[in-house]
Amino acid sequence: MNARTAQEAESGATALVRTGAELAALRRTGRRAVVMTMGALHEGHATLIRTARRLAGPGGQVVVTVFVNPLQFGAGEDLDRYPRTLDADRAIAEREGADAVFAPSVEEVYPGGEPQVRVTAGPMGELLEGAARPGHFDGMLTVVAKLLHLTAPDVALYGQKDAQQLALIRRMVRDLNFPVEIVGVPTVREEDGLALSSRNRYLAPAERTAALALSRALFAARDRLAAEHALLARAAAGGTGTTGFGRAGALAAMGEARAAADAHAVAAAAPSPAAIRAVAQGVLDDAAKAEPPVVADYLALVDPATFREAPEGFAGEAVLAVAARVGTTRLIDNIPLTFGALA
Repeated sequence: MNARTAQEAESGATALVRTGAELAALRRTGRRAVVMTMGALHEGHATLIRTARRLAGPGGQVVVTVFVNPLQFGAGEDLDRYPRTLDADRAIAEREGADAVFAPSVEEVYPGGEPQVRVTAGPMGELLEGAARPGHFDGMLTVVAKLLHLTAPDVALYGQKDAQQLALIRRMVRDLNFPVEIVGVPTVREEDGLALSSRNRYLAPAERTAALALSRALFAARDRLAAEHALLARAAAGGTGTTGFGRAGALAAMGEARAAADAHAVAAAAPSPAAIRAVAQGVLDDAAKAEPPVVADYLALVDPATFREAPEGFAGEAVLAVAARVGTTRLIDNIPLTFGALA
C-alpha cells in the first residue's frame, strides 16, 4: 500500500495532509522519497517528482512538501507576494505520481513561534547567496531539518539550480548524521535556455527576454572551456610521432623555433578559471547596458565543496554561478564545469 486511502487510490487522487500527525498516519511500505518545495510548482518540480517516483519504485511512496518558509525571507524580500497555488500544485504532484502532498501551516511547522534554536549554515552559508541574503541559509537549513524529521524519507531530492543550497543540505546531512540519501537533479530549462523558477512569473515580457543573459553568460563560458579543452586535445595529439621528437620537436628540427615554442605552450597550458569567468562577465556587462538592464549581484566560479572561488590552476569539478536582478525580480542560475578533464 502507498500513502493513498483505498478511495483515493481508486480515484487516482493524491492525498493532501496538513499536520505531522496526519503524515505519520499514512500507510507506508517500501522506500519513501521526498521532494521539498515552496509551491508554485513548474516543470522543474515535475522532473523532481518523476525522479522521486522512479527512485521510490512502484512499491514505494513519494511525498511532496509545499511550505513557504518565512525564515528564509529577509526584510524587503517577496514573502508576501510569493505565489501560493496549492490546488495547481496538488494537480501537478498527482499527475507525476506523488502519493501525498504535505502542506503544513506556519503554526504546524513552528508551533512555538519563531524558533529560538536553528541550524547554522557555517562558513559556506556566508558566501554568494548567503552574503546577498544574510540569514537565508540558516532559515533554509532549519526548515529542511524539520521537514526531514517530519517526513522521515529514505531519499530526498533537490534541484541543482539551487547549487549552494544543495551543497549545504548535503553538508548538514553529513555533519549531523541524518539517515537520508540526498539526490541532486539537473536544472530544467525552457527551450531558449532560461532556468525554470517560480519567480519567472514575475517577469514582464521584456524582462524575461533580458533575463536570458544569465544562461547566455553561463553557456558562453561553458563553450569557451570546451573549445580550450579541444585545443589542448589537438595539441596533445599533434605531440606524438614516429620520430620521437613529437610535433614541437619536429618543428624545431625544421628551424621553426617559434612554432615549436607555441606548441609546447599550448600543450602545457590549462584553461584558466579567470579567463573562463571573464567570458561570462562580458555577456553580463553587455546586458547591464541594455534596456531593461540586468543588474548582477555576483558571478563566481567556485569549488562545489566550499563555494569559494576556484584558484588559477584549479582542476576538477567546478560550478559557475550567477545571480542578478531584472526589474524587481531576482534570479539565480548555474552550470557545472570540469577543469583538467584531459588525461
